[in-house]
Amino acid sequence: MSQKIWRIGIDCRLAGKKHAGIGRYIENLLIRLPVLSQKQGHPVDWIFFFFNQEQVDEFDLPDTVKVVFVPYRHYSISEQLFAHTIFSQQKLDLLHVPHFNIPLLYKGKLIVTIHDLLWHEYKGVGVTTLPAWQYFLKYRAYLYVTTQAIRRANWLLVPAETVRKTVLKYYPYVKSKLEVTTEGIAVPYRDVLQKNSEVSRAKRRKQLIYVGSLYPHKNVMVVIKALIELPDFKVILVGTRNVFQDKIRKQVEKLNFADRVEFKGYVTDADLIQLYQESFALVQPSLSEGFGLSGVEAMASGIPVIASHIPIFQEIYKDAAMYFDPFSSSSFAQAVKNIEFESWSKIIEKGKKIASHYSWDKTANQTFQSYTRLLK
Repeated sequence: MSQKIWRIGIDCRLAGKKHAGIGRYIENLLIRLPVLSQKQGHPVDWIFFFFNQEQVDEFDLPDTVKVVFVPYRHYSISEQLFAHTIFSQQKLDLLHVPHFNIPLLYKGKLIVTIHDLLWHEYKGVGVTTLPAWQYFLKYRAYLYVTTQAIRRANWLLVPAETVRKTVLKYYPYVKSKLEVTTEGIAVPYRDVLQKNSEVSRAKRRKQLIYVGSLYPHKNVMVVIKALIELPDFKVILVGTRNVFQDKIRKQVEKLNFADRVEFKGYVTDADLIQLYQESFALVQPSLSEGFGLSGVEAMASGIPVIASHIPIFQEIYKDAAMYFDPFSSSSFAQAVKNIEFESWSKIIEKGKKIASHYSWDKTANQTFQSYTRLLK
């Protein structure tokens, strides 16, 4: 008797580098899952839902994958009104929504990835540029959709034990359907890690690099203010431009640090690896994260990581990072000075060991096992 061919759909509208960590997560699943299912002998019809053709062109997809367009932006009213129809037309056995924004009217079997519950923890008009009335309307919508996603999902994936505990803090009744599937490092970083070459401290510039968005909870100003105590250092900020970047620029100008803070914008993985290898350390000053992937990729590239002393970073980086109090610029400055007195090779080796534990192949395998568990 022949095996049933599963029809599995993945909402890929947030795939790609411009969507930061979530984009990286989806990108690595959609590249690996079709190959994995074929290797394991599970017949699957894969249906990938993209926003438009331009987004599809970013990826080298197998011919066996069916692409369907869902031309509605995430978090939009049109997404909730119309996306469910497109998903339903494909008669899926399972739909994986890799974020909390499930189509509320969709009635099929769901697996959902919750990367964090940041906005449960950090709320109020200080975390947004919207007018207060608009923010509170949007926040209520966020709470409702997230709660429905967590309640209605047949299975939930989270990237770390810290996130699992946060989900259970707000939704204790979902314990039986909650699973940790960690993230991984992309191929360019794994290639550098496998070469195991080390750039000497003497060749490093006295520059600190930050990679990510500039939302208030990212806490980047604690690093910039520490430049007062680190007169020989500069800071490079890598990430796409938004209104929060403009706010940071104004604060940098007030501190007269315009010549010591560089806004790089988006850079390729190859350019970022080069930046890592000529920099003193990557900084992770965030007050909240779902994983901290840029820190793991930096470790793979052979650069020390200075991270805020919060549970998620302690879980992922363990003893391979230099930690500091995220509410104190002096504590951060001291962490930078501490690295100067540490054994450079020892720091780098600890980081590489941590990075070697994280693999997108492992993530894809765990994810596919979750699909199998639900469908069998």
